[in-house]
Amino acid sequence: MTCPDKPGQLINWFICSLCVPRVRKLWSSRRPRTRRNLLLGTACAIYLGFLVSQVGRASLQHKPTAERGPRQSRDTAEAPFPEIPLDGTLAPPESQDNGTTLLPNVVYITLRSKRSKPANIRGTVRPKRRKKYALASLVPGQEALVGPSLQPQEAARAADVEVPGYIQRGNLAKVGERPWSLIRGPGVRVGGSDTQLPKARESNIRIYSESSPSWLSKEDIRTMRLLADGVVAGFQPVSSKSQAHLMVLEGSTSGSMPGCGPNPCGLVKQPLDMSEVFAFHLDRILGLNRTLPSVSRKSEFIQDGRPCPVILWDPSLSPTNNETHSSVQLTWGAYQQLLKQKCWQKGRVPRPEGGCTEIHHHEWSKVALFDFLLQIYNRLDTNCCGFRPRKEDTCARNGLRPNCDNQDSVALAHILQRKHDPRHLVFIDNKGFFDRSEDNLNFKLLQGIKEFPESAVSVLKSQHLRQKLLQSLFLDKVYWESQGGRQGIEKLIDVVEQRAKILLTYINAHGAKVLPMNE
Repeated sequence: MTCPDKPGQLINWFICSLCVPRVRKLWSSRRPRTRRNLLLGTACAIYLGFLVSQVGRASLQHKPTAERGPRQSRDTAEAPFPEIPLDGTLAPPESQDNGTTLLPNVVYITLRSKRSKPANIRGTVRPKRRKKYALASLVPGQEALVGPSLQPQEAARAADVEVPGYIQRGNLAKVGERPWSLIRGPGVRVGGSDTQLPKARESNIRIYSESSPSWLSKEDIRTMRLLADGVVAGFQPVSSKSQAHLMVLEGSTSGSMPGCGPNPCGLVKQPLDMSEVFAFHLDRILGLNRTLPSVSRKSEFIQDGRPCPVILWDPSLSPTNNETHSSVQLTWGAYQQLLKQKCWQKGRVPRPEGGCTEIHHHEWSKVALFDFLLQIYNRLDTNCCGFRPRKEDTCARNGLRPNCDNQDSVALAHILQRKHDPRHLVFIDNKGFFDRSEDNLNFKLLQGIKEFPESAVSVLKSQHLRQKLLQSLFLDKVYWESQGGRQGIEKLIDVVEQRAKILLTYINAHGAKVLPMNE
C-alpha cells in the first residue's frame, strides 16, 4: 500500500480508513442500531459513492487520445463545448497547435454589462410593418407618378386648367430637393429591375391612442395628415399684395380646385399667423365647426424653413369682394339691425323689408364668442374701435383708426359662406392675439349678442378646456414644438381660460340666453 502524496488523496485515505471498519462493525455487531450510528453509517456510504464516481471520471480522462479521436471529433460537431452555456458566459477551451482541444484547469467567467434592450432570441417572429404608398394609377402596366413626379403643368393639362405662376419642383431640386422619380404600377418592372419605393417617414400628425379626439372627425384627421405630410408639387402666389402662397399637393381629389387643377391645395401663411392652428383646434373643441382644417408645416422653399400655418383651400366658398373678402356686404349698422331681426330663427322666413341675408341668426353668436376668446378684430371690428390698437395692428398701419367716429358705415370683413350652404358662415383669417391685456379686451365684438351657443358655453364651464386643448394641440407635432412644447402651450391656454371666465361673467351680467344651436 503506497502512501498518498497529495493532500486531497491523504484526506480521502484517512476518512476511508475510519469509515470502512466503522460501518462493518456497525452492521456485524449485535448492539442495537441507535440513531447516531445509523446517521454516521449513511454519511460514510454516501461519501464512498462519491469517491467511486471520482475514480471513474479520472480513469476516463487518462485514456489514450488515439482511442477517442474519431469519437471526439463527432461529439465536437454535435456539441462544441460540453457543459458550457451557449450565451458565452464561460470562455471556451484553448486549442493547441496540433488541433486537439484540452479542457482548461481554470474556468474564467466574464461579467457582462446589463442589457439595455431585450435579447434577440432566435425564433421570435416580428410583425412586418406594411408600408403604404399612394399611387396615381393602380392598373398594372399603366404608368403612375408617385412622390415628386407629378408636374403641376401636367396636372393642369389633364384637367384643362391653366396654372400660371407655379414654382416648379423640378427647378427647386437645385437647392437640395430630391429629384423627380417615375415609377410604374404594381408588378411592372422598369429597366429590368424592381422599382424602389420611397421609405415611409413619420407623420407630423401624431396619434398614439386607438382613436383620435372625439371633437375631430375622420375627415379632419385625413385633411390634417394631407396638409402636414403631403408631397408638394409646387407653389403659387395668391396675389401680388399678399405674402401668402398656395401650396399644391399631389393626390387626386374629386373635382378641381381653382388654380390647383385636380390636386388639393393649402394656403401657406406667414409664421406670425401661427394662431390659425390654435383657432382650428379651439373651434372644434367648442363644437362650432366653422373653421377650415389648419396645421403647421415647415417648408424649405418659404420663410427659410420656419414653421408656417397651412390652411385647407376650399373651392366651395362663395366668391368674395376684393376689398372686404366677404361674400355678403354688410356694415356695422346693418349688422346690428340683423341681430334685432333674428333672421331664420326657429325656421321663420324673414320679411323682405327686414333686410335679412341668407345667414342664420345663430351664426353671429358663434362668431362673437369665437372672436372674443381669441381677440380677432379683423372681422367685426376692422377699424379697431373697441380697443387700443398697437402700431403693429392692421388698422393702425392702414390708418383706419380715425374712422371710428362714424362706426355705422364701417364695413365688416371676412363674412364668408359656402355656395351650397348659405345659412352658415365659414371662419377664415383667424389670426388671434394672446398678448392683449385684460383691461384692453375688445367688448365691441359682443355688442348686440343676446344668445350664445350651449355647446361652447358648456365646455367653458366644464373646467376641461385646458385638458382638451393640450390633447388636441399635441397632435400637431410641428406646432407643438414651435410654441416651446407644453410650457409654451400652457401659457396660451392660460390666456384663453382667463378670457373664458370674463366671457361667462359677461353672459351672467347681461342676462344673455344660452341656447342649443345645432340647426
